[in-house]
Amino acid sequence: MARNKKTTAAAENTTDSESQISLQETVGLSQGQIIRKRFFRHKPAVASLIALILIGVFVFSASGIHLGTEDHPITIPGWWKFGITEILDSNFCQTSVGCPDAAHPFGQDPIGRDYFALVMRGAEQSIMVMLVVGLIGGILGTIIGAVSGYFRGWVDAVLMRFTDFIITIPSIIIGAVIGFKFGNLGVVALATYLGLFSWTGLARLVRGEFLSLREREFVDAARVAGASNRRIIFKHILPNAMGVIIVSVTLMLAGAILLETALSYIGFGVQAPDVSLGSLINDYQDSFTVSPWLFYWPGVLIIGIALCVNFIGDGLRDAFDPRQRRHITRKELLKATFKTPSAPDTKRTVETEI
Repeated sequence: MARNKKTTAAAENTTDSESQISLQETVGLSQGQIIRKRFFRHKPAVASLIALILIGVFVFSASGIHLGTEDHPITIPGWWKFGITEILDSNFCQTSVGCPDAAHPFGQDPIGRDYFALVMRGAEQSIMVMLVVGLIGGILGTIIGAVSGYFRGWVDAVLMRFTDFIITIPSIIIGAVIGFKFGNLGVVALATYLGLFSWTGLARLVRGEFLSLREREFVDAARVAGASNRRIIFKHILPNAMGVIIVSVTLMLAGAILLETALSYIGFGVQAPDVSLGSLINDYQDSFTVSPWLFYWPGVLIIGIALCVNFIGDGLRDAFDPRQRRHITRKELLKATFKTPSAPDTKRTVETEI
């Protein structure tokens, strides 16, 4: 019996110390400062953010920026000297053509084009698809799910039946039809149409969160205080649902780059003479045993970008979700325990519990 009381007291002291540490870290900080502090404490997320920024800067500075359609292009050239349509003399090695060298660090494809230029252009197109799809799909999914979950009734019924209808159509079929009809209009147009059909999963998740959160006490208090529906949705409920939204949007970003890769792989994505990472893998999959670098570089970039996005999403979820509590180290816990009035006894009980 005495041991149970001692364990209970130790647990209460540990919980109080953890709460004390959490409160001390956020005293005097605004909500934005708290979010930034939580995010920058997540080391994998910060490293992934830096890596993704470096990849983006390197890709867009090397390849340039290419918007518009084939008939009306908008181009800002990059620093790499070769273009994706220049056919050069290929160098030869033992069993393959276009081996990597000083002039062509990624090698050349079988017809003599510089592969570094092709990979950079493909990465540029894939990143643009990812960002546009994530932006459009994230906004639509959040708004539709929030409105549906908050108002319920006939609004919820109409929006969710429309969502169910879109969900029943396989995404690869929607993407193939969109790619076939609009792939020649440029990567931004293709990504825009893909984003209009990528919000369904997020909308259902946000709806579920709003159905749960709208019954909480802080929502009743805001309603009694005279807050409008729009303020309750965006100022009170939405911040508490940001964990689910951030995770879903990051999965959407990673899924967008993979969907574009799949569409280009089957010939319905970015159309020639332009390229994407998926079309490069499709074009040179038969060269894997002879010229493996033609397959490796697009695959490495796809995996690297997707991993960075997922780690960033993990960090943003922890930063935005007010219900998340960070892990308190033993050193921090003991340091906070020493500041309590009963420092010697509390120290012993905490050490016993740990």
